Parts: sequence; structure tokens; C-alpha cells
Amino acid sequence: MLSAIEILKASILIVDDQEANVTLLELLLSEAGYTNVSSTMNSLEVCALHRKNHYDLILLDLQLPIMDGFQVMEGLKTNVDDPYLSVIVLTAQPGHKLRALQAGAKDFISKPFDLIEVKTRIHNILEVRLLYKKLASYSKRLEQEVLERTAELRESEARFRSLTELASDWYWEQDESGNFTKVSGPVQEMLGIKVDTLSGSNTSEKVNGWDKLQRAELKEKISAREPFLDFLLSRTGTDGSQQTFRISGQPMFSQTASFIGYRGIGVEVLPLKQQAGSRH
Repeated sequence: MLSAIEILKASILIVDDQEANVTLLELLLSEAGYTNVSSTMNSLEVCALHRKNHYDLILLDLQLPIMDGFQVMEGLKTNVDDPYLSVIVLTAQPGHKLRALQAGAKDFISKPFDLIEVKTRIHNILEVRLLYKKLASYSKRLEQEVLERTAELRESEARFRSLTELASDWYWEQDESGNFTKVSGPVQEMLGIKVDTLSGSNTSEKVNGWDKLQRAELKEKISAREPFLDFLLSRTGTDGSQQTFRISGQPMFSQTASFIGYRGIGVEVLPLKQQAGSRH
């Protein structure tokens, strides 16, 4: 919501080639409490003045020499920094009202001036204009916060990957279809699996030997989009050797809550004798 003070501090430019009209409007606005009012009788100055001062409202006479009010409005539309055309036209020609609105004016004030009408229309347009500015400012801040938050998340994810790669034998990511998109560490040597990293596809040279019950349980967890921690997965090699792996994973979701895959870590669980030997 806007306070009365915010509206009365709004910047207003009066454009009229009749000094009497300019004086009357300045006096009226001053008596109403507006504190930031300026004027010009030269229509050629309006666009440059607006680009410099970013007026909240322009009171624009249509019957101006050299460059009339309609031409001024066309010029104001070229201001890319402020696409919102906050103009009230001043006219004694009833037939110009519709044309002025079609040209982009937000309202009109008829001549000769009705003082109550003038104050009411100015107040109403300024209220809309200032709310528009607040909304635009809020949207810009929100966009900046989203960019900053996204950068923080990416930095956090990079740290997460670095730490998990140090704390595990391998780090992996899969897309929503279960294809490997990233694998780091000796997973190919350990599992005998050929992974085409970042290609979105993976092929297995040897898919037999995995414990079917464990694989079925893991597949069920993944289908349910559940995280899993220290899940044991065993396989028997063609030479009869046994391997056990402890894997952990969590589902990944986009900002719109859409499932986009899994990421996780894995380590090979060595027999006690091998663990003791690896420490010497």
C-alpha cells in the first residue's frame, strides 16, 4: 500500500504553452500538498526532461506549437528505460479524448479545469503509477535473489561433489531415465561396467552376477523416488569372486519439483583381511 506522503512526493511535469494554465496547475498542486512539481512551455524539451528526471506523471496539453501532444507521446514511447507511459492529457477538444487514450495516455482532464476533477484524476493516476513502480522494483529484487540463490546452490553442489568424491570410491549421477550422466572414480574397473559419461546412455559389458533380490529392492526404491543410505549390493564374478558395494543415493528435483534423476556415492566393502592389509 502507498502512503499519502509517497503520493505527494511524486514527481510531476506540467507541459502547456499557456503560462496562465501552467500557473494555475502549479498553484493547485502546491495547495494539494505536492512538493515535486516542475513545468515547461516547450514541447521539444519533454522527452529529454523525462529521460533525465523519470517523472511519475506528465500533464500534457495536446494543442502545442511545433510538436503537439500526440507527437510528444510518440517520443516518450521510445524511452526504453521506462515503458510505462504515465500521461494525463489536457484538452478542450472532446473529440481528442479517445484518440489520446488510444495513443497511450492514461487519462484526460478537460479544459476549462474543474479543480476537484483535476486533483482526483491526478491522485488516482499517481497511485497506479507508484504501485506499478513498486511491483517492478519487487520483481527486479526477486529476480536478483533467485540469481544469487542459484549461484549459491551451484557452489554448494560443487563443494558437495568435491567432498563426496574424496570420501568415496566413486560419485555418480543418473538422469530421469536411469542413464549415467556423470561418473567419477574407478567404477569401470571395480564394477566391470562401461559408462559413456555425459552421453546420457550407459551399456553393461556384464550384467549377470548381481544379487537379484538386492537389485529388485534397489529398483523399487528408485522407482518410488526414495533416498537410500549404505545400501549393500553384491555381485559374483565369472571367476567366482565375490564383491560387495555400499551405495547411497538421493533423488534430484528441479525448481519446479520435477524429478530429474539421482546422484550418490559408492564404496567397495572389502573383506576384513583386505581391510587390514590396506592399512599396512
